[in-house]
Amino acid sequence: MEAVLELIWSGSYGSTTIDQICDKAGVKKGSFYYFFDSKSELAAEAFEASWKTKRVELDSIFSPTVPPLERLQKYFDFGYQFQREIKVKHGRVLGCPQVTLGCEVCTQEDVLQKKIQVIMDQKRKYIESAIRDADAAGEIHAPDASTKARIVLAYYEGLLTQARIQNDVEILRAAHSGMLTILGVQEAVAA
Repeated sequence: MEAVLELIWSGSYGSTTIDQICDKAGVKKGSFYYFFDSKSELAAEAFEASWKTKRVELDSIFSPTVPPLERLQKYFDFGYQFQREIKVKHGRVLGCPQVTLGCEVCTQEDVLQKKIQVIMDQKRKYIESAIRDADAAGEIHAPDASTKARIVLAYYEGLLTQARIQNDVEILRAAHSGMLTILGVQEAVAA
């Protein structure tokens, strides 16, 4: 599963072959077909397993014991640090794995499209909970937390995509201040 994730994320779904996956994982092709019917089935399971691991970190970042706007700051800081580590490892900023795969296969692979959609919706719910709590605490005015969360997530995923295209992790440094602007947080409150 790690092999397919890395190959897809650092390359593309279309160019990743079952032979490459097996070579990277150090398994025989027959073993692959014993456990999986197709590359898309393996990719869907790999993305699900990876997401379960990532959720542990996000549960900590978005803990209700952390002030709401601080949760969002921690989320953006986490993303920045993660992409820095990825650039050191791969020599490139790779952006969001779900968006990378989703953009490539959403019109071709229904199983993968649905898996990515579920994961992206769960990401949005983390952001939505922080926005809802910030609204309840009077830190922002966001009576429609769901819509604000969609906007914030779209903004952040756009920055991740730009960072990938330009191979510049520093693009992500603006994420937190841009999010505060989207949420209408006054500069004095942000400071």
